[in-house]
Amino acid sequence: MDLHILDHRLRVTSICKNGLVNFTHPLIKLIFLRNRARCKFFSLTETPENYTVVLDEEGFKELQPSEHLLVESSVWLPLNVVSNGNSSSSSQAVGVTKIAKSVIAPLAQQHVSVFMLSTYQTDFILVREKDLAVVINTLEEEFNIYREVGGEYSAVLSQDVCNGFQKNGKEAPQLTVHPLLIPQNQFCVMSLDPDTLPAIATTLIDVLFYSNSPKEGALPSQDLDCIKFFSFSLIDGYVSLVMDTEAQRQFPADLLFTSSSRELWRMVRIGGQPLGFGKPTFNPSSERPTINECGIVAQISQPLADNNISAYYISTFSFDHALVPEEDIVSVTEMLQQHRKEPAC
Repeated sequence: MDLHILDHRLRVTSICKNGLVNFTHPLIKLIFLRNRARCKFFSLTETPENYTVVLDEEGFKELQPSEHLLVESSVWLPLNVVSNGNSSSSSQAVGVTKIAKSVIAPLAQQHVSVFMLSTYQTDFILVREKDLAVVINTLEEEFNIYREVGGEYSAVLSQDVCNGFQKNGKEAPQLTVHPLLIPQNQFCVMSLDPDTLPAIATTLIDVLFYSNSPKEGALPSQDLDCIKFFSFSLIDGYVSLVMDTEAQRQFPADLLFTSSSRELWRMVRIGGQPLGFGKPTFNPSSERPTINECGIVAQISQPLADNNISAYYISTFSFDHALVPEEDIVSVTEMLQQHRKEPAC
């Protein structure tokens, strides 16, 4: 298999709910006027707490500094696994499950934090630019690694970037066991032709900016039946939408497309309090938090891979979210709860 380091330098940001009014104009520009914004990588995910916006440097220029905007201090690079054209059988799992053992687990072993963004088309593994040497050295035995520059790909070898780097051996990172929340929403993973975006503009703006949401700062409780979750991505000309069935009913059915099975998904939400970026572990004077925990994605994706269960995985500024087939939610819940009770090896 090939691993592509894509030609995007990304920023991970968070817009608080009560400050959204300050960013509606640039966000609408990034969604509907992509040629004017010149942004090639844009993702917006709404959760009960905030809006997570991941975007490239051109798109980031559209977001003005504000007390309502948190910007993670690192530059992130998106990785993408390409299967060399080999077709997958219908019995093979899709999503992050395919790369759990070959990418996610080895990087966690080397204390590399990842930010996952699954879309209708593919799975993006975001790593910090400063960790790239570790990533290449860790994954070069499993993958042919290529870096995209100006639309062209060239092979990358560890000796070109590693400069005496030594692997972490078998020392495992210290993992925090995070609680799980299983909301009752049924979710769909869909796409559409980007040229049809104007036809759904009114609906998309209404869902993103004017839908009823929990109050600012409210955290989900274990008895919460449903949560607000909507994710829109426009990456290199491809659109991906993740929404629950209630939101889906507001869109014209003839413009959205999904897999032939029209599969519904259920969510496993990871964390009882903000994870990673959302933790108050940063210098209060900087207002630029940095993540200091790794292995969160591996905790979820590895058991799913062991049981060949498909999963989409979307990280946000405060929490992580895995989507699994609806028919597997009971077994997945039991499996993950049991996995948390087992002592670490």
